[in-house]
Amino acid sequence: MQLTPLIAIHMSAALSAVLLGPCVLWARLGHTVRPRWHRALGYAWTTCMAAAAFSALFIRDFRLPNVGGYTPIHLLVLLTAFSLYKAFKALTQRNFSEHRRYMQRLYIGACLVAGLFTLVPGRYLGDLVWGDWLGLI
Repeated sequence: MQLTPLIAIHMSAALSAVLLGPCVLWARLGHTVRPRWHRALGYAWTTCMAAAAFSALFIRDFRLPNVGGYTPIHLLVLLTAFSLYKAFKALTQRNFSEHRRYMQRLYIGACLVAGLFTLVPGRYLGDLVWGDWLGLI
């Protein structure tokens, strides 16, 4: 697999979401609540997550076990869409604890855990990091 414009868009959106996530959470931690920062960064993070999920629909991998080019990691697209929907639905109902729970789980699952799976050798980013940059494979 090569770095195509689509993969570059996906990686940029995903890496931005990984970096923005702690900033969004920071804006709501502690005794000093920063609602404007939290809202602005939250919208940016949500946009990055939606862009990463949407762009993933068009990235196919026929080398791994798949159905029509879709691998099991593509199930995260559905999980991301569902979680974003539920989190914003919770906001409209002013259920902030449910909103927080969905967003935290989405960050951990879709950003951190999925991000670690992209570093597995055999995947584009894994081969780039472990092979080209570090020379370990």
